[in-house]
Amino acid sequence: MKFNQKQKDAYQKAAFICSRGEKCSHKIKQTLLDWELTEDEAEPVLEELISEKYIDDKRYARSFARDKFQFNKWGRIKISYHLRAEKISSSNIDSALEEIDETEYRDVLLGILQEKSKKIKAVNQYDKKAKLVRFAQSRGFESDLIFAAINQIVMDS
Repeated sequence: MKFNQKQKDAYQKAAFICSRGEKCSHKIKQTLLDWELTEDEAEPVLEELISEKYIDDKRYARSFARDKFQFNKWGRIKISYHLRAEKISSSNIDSALEEIDETEYRDVLLGILQEKSKKIKAVNQYDKKAKLVRFAQSRGFESDLIFAAINQIVMDS
């Protein structure tokens, strides 16, 4: 592709950034604009980065979802929210979330609720359940799974 010097420099810097870790097209476009490229200059650079596979929003979504679930113990709702904020398409978000193993997902939810349950100071059982629900919702887990996990914890104790 025919770039001017400013675009060549921006392409090389962006390619270096993308080669070091997954980035989404929206973030890189913002970066290009921050480097004082115009919209018309940034667009071909972004297209070239995508065609050269430096940027792949589907790959980014899969990596983001996997990492946030495994390391941060986030639920699907929170992961989806953050991916939408980065302008990732719904189809890419859906396919990334489908890769999360359902059994492992429920086990992680149960595990974080059991840990939190040990640390909660509550005046009664109702208060404790409410605090656990709010905690799990803040992590982005679905309400029906939260209630099922809390009921399992209550039955076990």
